[in-house]
Amino acid sequence: MNTREIFSIRLKQLREARGLGIRELARGIGCNHSLISLYESQKREPTISILRKISDYFNVSADYLIGKIDEFR
Repeated sequence: MNTREIFSIRLKQLREARGLGIRELARGIGCNHSLISLYESQKREPTISILRKISDYFNVSADYLIGKIDEFR
């Protein structure tokens, strides 16, 4: 699997585990809901600042989100 695919899968898993919709997550990190949809469909990769917001929001490391490690923190 490539980084984009791993990121999209883990983002969706984290979002769904919290029972969040795409719009709710977007509001929570301060971005447009269409970006979350693009990330989850592997059509776009996040900027570093968005990656940091997502990792802070879910309290996981950026390394976990991009597949460098398999543990949350």
